[in-house]
Amino acid sequence: MARKSKLNLLELYSEENKDQIYENVFAEIESFELPLGTSLRSVYDDQPNAHQRFMEKLDACIRNHDREIEKMCNFHHQGFVDAITELLKVRADAGKLKVQVTDTNRRLQDAGKEVIAQTEEIIRCRIQQRNITTVVEKLQLCLPVLEMYSKLKEQMNVKRYYSALKTMEQLENTYLPRVSQYRFCQIMIENLPKLREEIKEISMSDLKDFLESIRKHSDKIGETAMKQAQQQKTFNTALQKQNNVNYGRNMYVINGRVPEPKYEITFKRTLEEEDEHEEEVLTAHDLVDFSPVYRCLHIYSVLGDGETFENYYRKQRRKQARLVLQPQSSMHETVEGYRRYFSQIVGFFVVEDHILHVTQGLVTRAYTDELWNMALSKIIAVLRTHTSYCTDPDLVLELKNLIVVFADTLQGYGFPVNRLFDLLFEIRDQYNETLLKKWAGLFRDIFEADNYSPIPVANEEEYKIVISKFPFQDPELDKQSFPKKLPMSQSVPQIYIQVKEFIYASLKFSESLHRSSTEIDDMLRKSTNLLLTRTLSSCLQNLIKKPHIGLTELVQIIINTTHLEQACKYLEDFITNITNISQETVHTARLYGLSTFKDARHAAEGEIYTKLNQKIDEFIQLADYDWTMSEPAGRASGYLMDLINFLRSTFQVFTHLPNNNNDHAAMSGKVAQTACMSACQHLSTSLMQMLLDSELKQISMGAVQQFNLDVIQCELFASSEPVPGFHGDTLQLAFIDLRQLLDLFMVWDWSTYLADYGQPTSKYLRVNPSTALTLLEKMKDTSKKNNIFAQFRKNDRDKQKLIETVVKQLRSLVNGMSQHT
Repeated sequence: MARKSKLNLLELYSEENKDQIYENVFAEIESFELPLGTSLRSVYDDQPNAHQRFMEKLDACIRNHDREIEKMCNFHHQGFVDAITELLKVRADAGKLKVQVTDTNRRLQDAGKEVIAQTEEIIRCRIQQRNITTVVEKLQLCLPVLEMYSKLKEQMNVKRYYSALKTMEQLENTYLPRVSQYRFCQIMIENLPKLREEIKEISMSDLKDFLESIRKHSDKIGETAMKQAQQQKTFNTALQKQNNVNYGRNMYVINGRVPEPKYEITFKRTLEEEDEHEEEVLTAHDLVDFSPVYRCLHIYSVLGDGETFENYYRKQRRKQARLVLQPQSSMHETVEGYRRYFSQIVGFFVVEDHILHVTQGLVTRAYTDELWNMALSKIIAVLRTHTSYCTDPDLVLELKNLIVVFADTLQGYGFPVNRLFDLLFEIRDQYNETLLKKWAGLFRDIFEADNYSPIPVANEEEYKIVISKFPFQDPELDKQSFPKKLPMSQSVPQIYIQVKEFIYASLKFSESLHRSSTEIDDMLRKSTNLLLTRTLSSCLQNLIKKPHIGLTELVQIIINTTHLEQACKYLEDFITNITNISQETVHTARLYGLSTFKDARHAAEGEIYTKLNQKIDEFIQLADYDWTMSEPAGRASGYLMDLINFLRSTFQVFTHLPNNNNDHAAMSGKVAQTACMSACQHLSTSLMQMLLDSELKQISMGAVQQFNLDVIQCELFASSEPVPGFHGDTLQLAFIDLRQLLDLFMVWDWSTYLADYGQPTSKYLRVNPSTALTLLEKMKDTSKKNNIFAQFRKNDRDKQKLIETVVKQLRSLVNGMSQHT
């Protein structure tokens, strides 16, 4: 409404009132009353040159305001200048005042220095006077204290630390309290703890030297203790033998051992005879002086800090134990590495056992047991790791002996070692593995060196030498005169001897394991079983498969395995004599050599059959038939005659092998019969496959007749009884399939075949329709090719029709068989 009224005024007023209107607009602008758009538009509406006039009025208003601002500034400027001038004057006066104050303070300090110096001089003189008087009065009272302190210093100088501690105690309890008010007494009192600390440090330094000495000589101490333990055990063994104690039986078992006598450290020099020379054996006391331990323990106990000393000692010994238990990386390479390792450990625990018994509380049984359990776990882990690298059974055996001495030594000092003997059984498995690898090499060498011929003996002496090595008995051979031949080859007694050597080697590890004879017997039998069933069996199987082993060698291997199988009972008796455990014992294991040698014989027999068949295949590959010949050659093929001659000579070798024993003769005859039957069956099958070969497309009747001549030779060979023992025509039946097939084609008796097919009395019962069809189609194709003008000859046409009719009937038979199937 206000804006509208103003607009009306501008319209009503004349030009003379415009100045007043502009003034009102300027007042509204200066009052910031918004919005201003309406007011500004009222100035310009219907007014020419309104903008210019308004701007002139606005500039005049601005100049008025600037003059007012300037007047206000001029009015206040002089007061500001005067204030600044006064402030500058005050600053100058303040600086002068500061100089005056500083000068006054300096003069006051200079005047007071002289007073202070004179005062201090007076005080010093009075103190000196008083001190002199006090010293004169109390000198007699202080002299005993000084003398006692002098005595203390002298004791310290001569390293009489325990006496020094006693003197300190007298000073503290008797003398120093009398003159405790004097400064020199306070110095003494302050020095006494330092002297005690010095004594503690010195004794601790001696203890560190002792620990270093122990670390340096622990291996020698352990070596001495282990020698003493071994000597004691040797002495006990000799005593048992004198008292007719069964040395092969152990005194205790794993869970209940009789404790062995403790090997005390006597701390004196002893002599022993070593390598036939008497030389002085140093004991632990000769190598290490234990007095620092006693002295340090006593000093710390007197000072009331025994627990600190005990903790320090145990901590340091634990660190040394960890160092001792840390093996060298190449320890497994030589037995000396293991010996040094064990000697250090024994030396460590021998010292701890000595400290346990000669001190009170420094080392407790609980502490040593804890330390031993920690060490035992580490030792077992180390031995498991390093023994896994050992491939030499002799090294493993020496390690076992070291572990036994190590365990017996520590057991003599009261440390439980059951876990070590349990570990030995794990190592025993490793030992057996190394033995098996070693004996595998020995067996291979024996088999390589054998000539696989019967052992010749020229006289009684040579015969006795052989039977002394191998348990051989043959009454029939004994009746024969010299020279003669034993049925087995040279490898048999050598293998038998090596098996016994293996048992001895295995027994060496079982000794001193604190096991009963029954357990040792069981271990020997199990390890021998592994040797026979795994190592020897593998060597035999590899031998049989070698290409240079011929048929004669394979037959000899069969005879050898028979004798080795028979010798197993003597090996069981051998183990029984060693352990004195009867084979009738319920838990006694048996040797499994029977199955090993039976498997080897079966493998050798199979290899004989395989090699024979391979040889037959080589001859068959030489066959060169002209399958389109019109007339046969009139004689058997050359390759077949060579094959038959080879088979005949081979079976003659089988038949003429030296079989002095009826069992051997029966065995050789059985192998020869089976080989002969297998060879005939394989030959028959190969010839049949040759006829039915898919690559053979055409066969003439002349070729069939030639093939028939070859089969006749095979039948003649079968009927000639190349190997004795066949009844009737058993061997000829191997060629019956070929014979009936060839007869069918030679006679061309298709009407009989088709009429009697499927009847048990059929003349061609063994002829399969598919086989006949395959061969007939090959002859049908040949007939077509060779008889181009057959359609002009009535007989040929009839024959061709007959063939086609037979082919159709055979196909129907084949289809009927397939549908029935």
